[in-house]
Amino acid sequence: MLRELKTFLAVAEHGTFSAAGARIGLTQSAVSAQMQRLEEELGVALFDRTGRSARLSPAGRETLALAGELMTLYARLGKRGAAAQKTGVLRVGAIASAQTSFLVGAIHAFCGQWPGWRIRVVPGVSLNLLGQVDAGEIDVAVIIRPPFALPSELEWRTLAVEPFVLLVPDALAATDWRTVLKTAPFVRYDRSSFGGRVVDRFLRRTRMTVRDVVELDELDAIVQLVAHGVGCALVPKTLGLTAWPPGVTALDVGDPSFCREIGLVERAPHSRSEAAHAFADAVSLAAQSWPARAARLEKPGRAKKTAQPQPRGVKPQPAATPRAAKARGAR
Repeated sequence: MLRELKTFLAVAEHGTFSAAGARIGLTQSAVSAQMQRLEEELGVALFDRTGRSARLSPAGRETLALAGELMTLYARLGKRGAAAQKTGVLRVGAIASAQTSFLVGAIHAFCGQWPGWRIRVVPGVSLNLLGQVDAGEIDVAVIIRPPFALPSELEWRTLAVEPFVLLVPDALAATDWRTVLKTAPFVRYDRSSFGGRVVDRFLRRTRMTVRDVVELDELDAIVQLVAHGVGCALVPKTLGLTAWPPGVTALDVGDPSFCREIGLVERAPHSRSEAAHAFADAVSLAAQSWPARAARLEKPGRAKKTAQPQPRGVKPQPAATPRAAKARGAR
């Protein structure tokens, strides 16, 4: 409730939801949502909702005086000089593929530099996580870039660009990808997700009509359905997946623009904590180093089908000779 009370004080001071949001780094809709939650928790109407201004009701004026006293007491409790930035809880939203890849390294690095802070990872789909950052419910989030402009109070950092491939059972590995899409059952990436919308736009752009058999958002489940022969699927070569399972082949669809962008969304500088900004930097560094780290995680001697995912037609890199490995070790 403290967050909502801070926003309430800003609305009372600046007169409108939009002016208060501009001052504290929230959109008007986010301010409105917080005020609605506060009214529900207190059980009173805080505003006379007439016109565009946010006029306080009698109950709102009483709440204003008490809220001011409460925030003053809270500030006194938390007033510890420089130590105030050394402890806290950081709320981090993340899609599933980020949690199983570079986010682990980012958390490890951050905890080493900010030992007094705890991290709470909030799972979810990109649209919901974006709304939570906008509403101030979480501090940062790793999501798929939305197909629309971000609110002006939010900032975007690109972490990775993941191309899509057509994943098929091995029995269809020699078939042209267009023929596969036209004839094979299709396991669809959920159209309500940002990634699923990318797939839907590609199918429309290429004028492909597919025969859906199942639609879901979890990429690991989609890959496993293809491995079990349920159908084919357009999936991204995500950072969270270092190897395709046995029994599947990735076909290149020949369109470099068919990809999804993974990034971190955070609040504007005036409304984010130093710790949140430091964690965002840690995520950026971890994402940059993840491909090399993922390659080291691959166990030597694996079968070809479980090697690092490569679309058909991409020449694999030759294995290093013992002499070359010895030369690298001498450097």
